[in-house]
This record gives sequence, structure tokens and C-alpha cells, in this order.
Amino acid sequence: MTFPTIKLPARPLALQPGAISIPLAYYFSTPILLAIAIFMVVMEAPGILRDYAISQNPLAVEGNIDGSCKTRKAFFTTCKVDLSYERDGQRYARNVEVMFVDLHSGDYETGLVVSADHPELATITLGLDMLWNRIMTLAVFTLLLGGGSLAMIFLAIRIARARGRLRHPAPLTVIPVEIMGMETKRGRLAVTYADRLSEQKTGRVAHTRFESGHEPIIVGDAGSHPVALAVWHGATSLPVLLDDRLERIEMTPEERRQALEPLYASAAAAGSRAAAAVPAPGKGLSLARRLGLALLVVLLIVGGIFGYWLWYVTSAPSQYNSPGMDINNMMPEALNRWGCDQLKARFGDGLAPFGCTAADYQSWK
Repeated sequence: MTFPTIKLPARPLALQPGAISIPLAYYFSTPILLAIAIFMVVMEAPGILRDYAISQNPLAVEGNIDGSCKTRKAFFTTCKVDLSYERDGQRYARNVEVMFVDLHSGDYETGLVVSADHPELATITLGLDMLWNRIMTLAVFTLLLGGGSLAMIFLAIRIARARGRLRHPAPLTVIPVEIMGMETKRGRLAVTYADRLSEQKTGRVAHTRFESGHEPIIVGDAGSHPVALAVWHGATSLPVLLDDRLERIEMTPEERRQALEPLYASAAAAGSRAAAAVPAPGKGLSLARRLGLALLVVLLIVGGIFGYWLWYVTSAPSQYNSPGMDINNMMPEALNRWGCDQLKARFGDGLAPFGCTAADYQSWK
């Protein structure tokens, strides 16, 4: 697919450094995401490491357990308990907090367990039962939040480096780019665009903001997205979207006129002027569509979890499949009971897995 273009002077040209923008969301979202990720690691990792050490040689002991569990957002459960116990003639008091993902409703039954090798390490049996659940929960949130913040930092550095290069003259290569989104913010046109139509097709996405009265040079459309003109500036890592007056390029007024004249003439011959064919800034997805997409994602996740649970209780080669045990334990009572019956029919001669145990944590319920 070909699009109208312009011819720029052959000499190296400089561009306005502000022609590539860093999205405002980067400035406050990045530190918030990183802070939450660090907070979760600091709060949860020590408890997980403690319980992992206890799980290597656990010993159930008598003692006092005082605390409660609260479920937030329907499935995030946090248990805070105070433990006091005596071991080898010494009295211990510990505060324990565990967080895990669970769909369980009702009370939890738990006991006090310590490390036989290090009696100062104590936790609740629920913490050990949910150990892999806790590890996966922390890992997923750390990767999502920490990885997201690091990705935003990397992109911000790339944008800053590209902006620093624009002020130095370099050869310019005109390319078409797809306009992914446009909206007016505080009187300025904010545009997101991607290099998907040039010979390089890097797919890199960049952002820019036009001053009031300035617009991109729209030269056509590629399916559902308008197509505008941008330039590669030497070896800069991001393309620069051009404005309809070419004022982002350091050229003389005569050079700008000569560069735009053939484009305007071509548009006039087609019955319209390309530079005036800028579509109204979009408002993005409607609320109904966003809710629909969010619901679809939730349904896919729930469907995947339910399918994995069905496979675990009916076809898994072992009853001690860690994700399967956690999911089965989170199921409503009726489904949990049915799943345990399926597992018992296949593995009834062995110890019951977590989620299907009786009060002694060994036999089938």
C-alpha cells in the first residue's frame, strides 16, 4: 500500500526535541507500581521464607492461637494471628501474617506448627497448606507490577535518548505511520502512533502533543486507523510525527512551502486537501465496550481455572498437584466435595491432598 509523501531537503536536518513526548502517566504510574511491588516483597517474602524453612521439618505443637482471617475483593485472604507456645522449656511469642488467594467461604481450621530444627520459627498450618499459593501470588503480582514499572522506565529512557538526538542534524527519511489514538488534552492534540507501514515495520509506538492549531499530516487510512507522515531521524530509535506546517523541522519557510506544495496539489486533484482531512479526535473505547472486554477477560480466566480444576480432579496423574489442590480448595463446598470424591475414587488408598483432608490433615474428608 502506497501513500502520498513529501520530499525534504537532502542535507541533515534537526528536529524539535519536544516532538516526541513522554506520556504523563509515566511520571506517576511508574513510581506507584514500583513502590507497590517493593512493598509486597518486603511484607510477604520474609513470611514465605520462614514458612518454607518450617516446611522442611515441621512439628505440630500445642499453644495459643489468637487472630482472624479477612477476605478482600472476594478472593484475597489475609490472616493475622498471635502465637504463643513453649518449646524445650522456653516460652515464645510470635506474630504471623499470611496472604493467599482463596474462594473459600466460612471459617478456617488451623493449628500451630514450628520448625523442629529451629523452634523459634513458628507459623500456622494454614500458612503451610497455602505455601505454594502464597509463592505464586507474590510472584505473579511482583512480576506484573515490578515488570510493568521497569518496562515503563525502559520506555521513558528510550524516549529521553531519542529526544536528546533530535536537536542534532541528521538525514531524515519520510515514512507513513498509523495513528493509534488522538484526543484533545488542555487545548493540545495528543497523538499515539506506530511504525507499522514503513519498510522497517519496527512496530514501535511513540507519543506526541501538538500545539493548538497544529495537526498531523493525514495522507490516507489503513483499515481502521488514519495514516500520517513521520520521519526517521538518523539512527534515532523512534519516528517523529510531522505537523501540517513542518515547523518541527528546522527548515526555511521556502523549503517548507516547496515540500508541502506537491502534497497539497495531489490532494486538490483528488477533490480534497489531505492536510485538512484530519479526523476528529477519538474518545477511545466506550464504557460499555470496556466493560465488555473486562468481562471477557474475567470469563476467560475463570474458564481456564475451571478447566484446569476439572482436569485435576478427573485426569491428573497425582493428587498432589499444587495448583490443582489450591484451586480445589477454593471451590464452593458442593464443587469441592464432588472434586474430592473424584480424587478419592482414584487415589483413595493414599493420603488425602490439601483441600480434601479431614480434621487430622491426613485422611479423606
